[in-house]
Amino acid sequence: MIDDLYSARILALAANMPRAGRLTAPQGSAERVAKLCGSRITADVTLDTDGKIADFAQDVQACALGQAAAAVLGAHVIGADLYEIEAARDQFRAMLAEGGPPPQGRFKDLAVLEPVKDYPARHASSLLAFEAALAAVRMAQSPEATRTSGADAA
Repeated sequence: MIDDLYSARILALAANMPRAGRLTAPQGSAERVAKLCGSRITADVTLDTDGKIADFAQDVQACALGQAAAAVLGAHVIGADLYEIEAARDQFRAMLAEGGPPPQGRFKDLAVLEPVKDYPARHASSLLAFEAALAAVRMAQSPEATRTSGADAA
């Protein structure tokens, strides 16, 4: 059963992190931490005039499962808006907690993490990248957001 959890596909995703690092001048930044395991992800975003993600970076210090979810996010997040990321997060959470279907659309690759549903202690770290990205987008959209630099906000 543990082999299903750490499949070759999950390990390959974890080893090839798209959009790793930090943005020099994000409109929004957010850090999220999984209390149980200490996984930590900081997400930086800039938005276009339509509120869609124009640029994205993430600093990921997480287990292989958190890294794999962050890799899926990083590979497909450009062009997504708050609602699309939120829907994917909600579908991902339902897949893990309730055995729901995997997310559809640009984040459909999260299906590879379906075996995590049998390990509730791993759910928070798996969702971490989406939580951080959502918080960063919300910050970028807030009227109080500093548009030149949000690097101190995390």
